[in-house]
Amino acid sequence: MTEPAVSADGGAPGGKANSAPLLGRAAEPTLFELSHPGRRAWSFRTSGIPEVPIDQLVPEGHRREEPVPLAEVSERDLVAHFTRLSHRQFSVDLGAYPLGSCTMKYNPKVCDTVAGLPGLAGVHPGAPASLTQGWLALLVELEETLCEITGMAAATLQPAAGAAGELTGLLLMRAWHEARGSVRHKVIIPDSAHGTNPASVTLGGYEVITVPSDDRGCVDMEALATVLDEDVAGIMLTNPNTLGLFEEDIAAIATAVHEVGGLLYYDGANLNAILGVVRPGDMGFDIVHMNLHKTFATPHGGGGPGAGPVAVSERLVPFLPGPRAVRVESADQSPVYEWMTPPQSIGRMHTWHGNALVLARALAYIVANGGDGLRQIAETAVLNANWIRQRLTGTYDVPFDRPCMHEVVLSVRTIKQAHGVRALDVAKRLLEEGFHAPTVYFPLIVDEALMIEPTETESPQTLEALAQSLERIAHEANSHEEGWMAEFPHETPVRRVDEARAARTLVPTFDARG
Repeated sequence: MTEPAVSADGGAPGGKANSAPLLGRAAEPTLFELSHPGRRAWSFRTSGIPEVPIDQLVPEGHRREEPVPLAEVSERDLVAHFTRLSHRQFSVDLGAYPLGSCTMKYNPKVCDTVAGLPGLAGVHPGAPASLTQGWLALLVELEETLCEITGMAAATLQPAAGAAGELTGLLLMRAWHEARGSVRHKVIIPDSAHGTNPASVTLGGYEVITVPSDDRGCVDMEALATVLDEDVAGIMLTNPNTLGLFEEDIAAIATAVHEVGGLLYYDGANLNAILGVVRPGDMGFDIVHMNLHKTFATPHGGGGPGAGPVAVSERLVPFLPGPRAVRVESADQSPVYEWMTPPQSIGRMHTWHGNALVLARALAYIVANGGDGLRQIAETAVLNANWIRQRLTGTYDVPFDRPCMHEVVLSVRTIKQAHGVRALDVAKRLLEEGFHAPTVYFPLIVDEALMIEPTETESPQTLEALAQSLERIAHEANSHEEGWMAEFPHETPVRRVDEARAARTLVPTFDARG
């Protein structure tokens, strides 16, 4: 039987007629605090299934001595608890999420619908190729489409996300050099690179060589020339780069790296900026990873899932992870799909065949937009970012004040010097305006950085509201006493935490109740 959702006096558990004060954002109870012995959410009176003694199901050595101490709550309290928690979350479906470098854009629900089709979601990855022809056809079409978008010859769909794609690319780089009898030890990255780049270089067994940015925010060509030699395995770049600026010397960079026998690796984090406009392969890149969970539909963040396919030029195809889905011709010349492992494969990079439903979402997104739609995505993302740059120039510092691509990097340096307000303060204050905060303090080469990527999915009205909020915050910083903004946010479910103390004084959150 269901336990009554209210107490005997008609109020919420605890005796209050209005549950808001008790269950408000500032004093959210846990399920264990709501728990009362004997309460149940819902149960069948009888299942009709004979009970089997526990000792016949689980050997004694594997059984708990006591039952798991779960919370005992009514259905009403259970539903209300998780609904309240869901209302605390900010998401791309709720509002603008201008995280620079992460492409947190709205994701069409049609892609989720496609990924949920029984013919896709209900297939076991271990089923033989003869029973999974539809899935293999989907994977082949996606690979061919991604190669067309990037200008590459073939791809592996196995890597689970961007960092996995980076490691895959570096292992492909190593395998190619070793097959040619060349042992190299260095990989070059710019000082504005994503933090995963040097980590992946180290995991790949290489030494990180950092080159600085010039006064345009691009790779310093003179500095690059000083580190290029025959011990360089390659260079890792994203274009546009992490400052949101297009590497205008990319053709010269490609020529210089190739002349010493190195390869060019493209970090696909910023691919959203160039879809349908220019291809990494045409810039001279040899290896390209893509974040399907950023650029092509699947929501990014929240722990996954992701997908980081890696596409390569013709000379690297033999080294791709296997098996790969390939198209062959049957006796009647109709297409048949099989699994094939390249002859010099570096081996598997993921259990089974990658995060398959993320791959299905990506193909649905690409097909729904078409080639002209993908180009419009890039053009609109670039337009939105430049609108933000122009609008906020003068309100905030613009370190590299020239047309940007899909994201713009602002700085709070001048405001900090005058009033002590930091980028973190601006970000925390923006939460109270109803927006997710942008990326802060990155790239590292910009002091007090605010990195904003509006993406193509935000309307002019949303961009106007975001700009007005940032202008209002700057005005507040200039008109209040120092330290005033350090108290924000006031109205969010969780107030500002002491990040330094939280990092240094960890408090375990797991106890016997789970």
